[in-house]
Amino acid sequence: MRTSRLTKPIVLLTTALLSTVFFFFVVFFFQNKPYLSSTSSSSSSRNPDSMARTFILWLHGLGDSGPANEPIKTLFRSPEFRNTKWLFPSAPSNPVSCNYGAVMPSWFDIPELPLTAGSPKDESSLLKAVKNIHAVIDKEIAGGINPENVYICGFSQGGALTLASVLLYPKTLGGGSVFSGWIPFNSSIISQFTEDAKKTPILWSHGIDDKTVLFEAGQAALPFLQQAGVTCEFKAYPDLGHSISNQELQYLESWIKQRMQSSSSSS
Repeated sequence: MRTSRLTKPIVLLTTALLSTVFFFFVVFFFQNKPYLSSTSSSSSSRNPDSMARTFILWLHGLGDSGPANEPIKTLFRSPEFRNTKWLFPSAPSNPVSCNYGAVMPSWFDIPELPLTAGSPKDESSLLKAVKNIHAVIDKEIAGGINPENVYICGFSQGGALTLASVLLYPKTLGGGSVFSGWIPFNSSIISQFTEDAKKTPILWSHGIDDKTVLFEAGQAALPFLQQAGVTCEFKAYPDLGHSISNQELQYLESWIKQRMQSSSSSS
């Protein structure tokens, strides 16, 4: 008897660090990882300045892992980040519809790829993931970090989860940064955004040549967030596909640093 095999590759939305290349892989199985398992790093200074300690949570893309993204933090060399705690959690292993039900690290289900402005959304699995991210944020705030010093960043699927986690969190956070992401829910959910949540600024970075999460999917964020009353800075990067560039991360560093300084001066 002949056995049938998949003739199309399974797509992983992973971060091609410091490059503009997006990799497509054929995968057969993944090692199971516990939900929100992570490797965290607290950068402590022997001479801490007056700036409050900050927390940066980084959410990876489909099929990726938290530890694989940890090199990102080495690019943030400004002294303002000496007292920053970084956390790079790994998503649980789940079946993913766009990859024929294959099990892989995934924060929530994705019905189809490539993603366009009108792609279907799975809000049920998304909201479950949001609750887990909120639990992480709550833990850091309970540990003494000011909510305005909490920053959530994410790439691709992690970027979509970043947006949802920030807008559905009841307090104003330092900021949310979305790389090559999309709007993962319908406009009807805007009524659930609190006035404090709407004050959290959003930085959206997207490659114009993205063929996985199309540029139009990123552009759709502007009218959505405007309707919700959320401030968003949108930056388009020519010749960039589904990846993160050094230029994007350098701007993220300055964007967060500016907000850290504002938070410090107002406290």
